[in-house]
Amino acid sequence: MSGHNKWSTIKHAKGAADAKRGQLFTKLIKEISIAASMGGGDPNANPRLRAAIVKARAASMPKDNIERAIKKGTGELGGGTFEELVYEGYAAGGVAVLVEVLTDNKNRAAANVRNIFTKNGGNLGTSGSVSRMFDRKGVIEYDAEKVGEEEVMEAALEAGADDIVNEDGVITVTTDPASFTAVVEALEPKGWESLSAEVSMVPQAYTAVDKDTAAKVQKLIDRLEEDDDVQNDWSTVEYPEDFDPEA
Repeated sequence: MSGHNKWSTIKHAKGAADAKRGQLFTKLIKEISIAASMGGGDPNANPRLRAAIVKARAASMPKDNIERAIKKGTGELGGGTFEELVYEGYAAGGVAVLVEVLTDNKNRAAANVRNIFTKNGGNLGTSGSVSRMFDRKGVIEYDAEKVGEEEVMEAALEAGADDIVNEDGVITVTTDPASFTAVVEALEPKGWESLSAEVSMVPQAYTAVDKDTAAKVQKLIDRLEEDDDVQNDWSTVEYPEDFDPEA
């Protein structure tokens, strides 16, 4: 996963520690609410809600926030109705980008996503043009300086994980989406603090770009992540070794 995994994780970790924390929580609350709205407020009977709660816990969201989000979704606290949309497109250098949206205004979301692509050197594609390049997988990430690779490997494989990779200072555990929650719940009692834990879209192959192109791709991704309607985004970008997305 050369580069991509490293930088996405560092960015996630930095974001959770600074002003992006509030924005991250807002997105997680929407995710929990829509999961509860669609499948009920009992995580034991709602796999999607269980996965959303796991993701929120990995981001250190307080239990009270999680419970309120569930109640919003089930209608106990009231709240808007969100619609799920997926946009597919390309950034500079032919990098594939997949965008997942949760919005209460479909027209606004569509216009915003299109503008972000257009103004940042990208273009939207047709349905299926990009999604076929990704596989849905459970992904759990740990800081390799704080957690032992062999410990994680033994526990994760025993719990049903598909693969464990230690690269760029990050230990990445991948699972089948159906096994994701079980693996996380098996690893949590170990007391290891995860950098992230979510069901994600993992590229089948990565697109290597030079430093200038990487900056353009990163700008587009940053603009997407700043949009309130954008819930998740994934790309096939492979950054150069010397590229710093925070610069």
